[in-house]
Amino acid sequence: MANVVPMSRPLQVALLADAAASGASAALLVTGADFLESWLGLPVALMREVGLVLIPYVMVVAFMALRPTTSVGGVTTIVAINLTWTAASALLLVSGWVAPTMLGISFVLVQGLAVGTLGAIQYVCLRRVSVIATA
Repeated sequence: MANVVPMSRPLQVALLADAAASGASAALLVTGADFLESWLGLPVALMREVGLVLIPYVMVVAFMALRPTTSVGGVTTIVAINLTWTAASALLLVSGWVAPTMLGISFVLVQGLAVGTLGAIQYVCLRRVSVIATA
């Protein structure tokens, strides 16, 4: 597999969707943590910190999506981060570290599954463009 491959439209869309969804989540969690606490049952500090962690992630993913070529290792790292995020979301719910409401449980599960789905789509898109690039 090549180290750098041309950016395909499907991969670009998957990366931009990730950046947009992560950016919306960051904005919601950073600015709305106080409001969301009673609805979700998640600690304000956790939500704000997660939102702040997402900001540089969004910038990197958007930057990569807008390049004419992309690093296979870079996209693979994004996929790994997304799959780790999904696992961490599940772990958060079973760990007992937080006591979310039913809406909070749903919020964590839905966003975790969405992130995992984006990671899987990005992986498939990367594999396709890598096969084409090496053909």
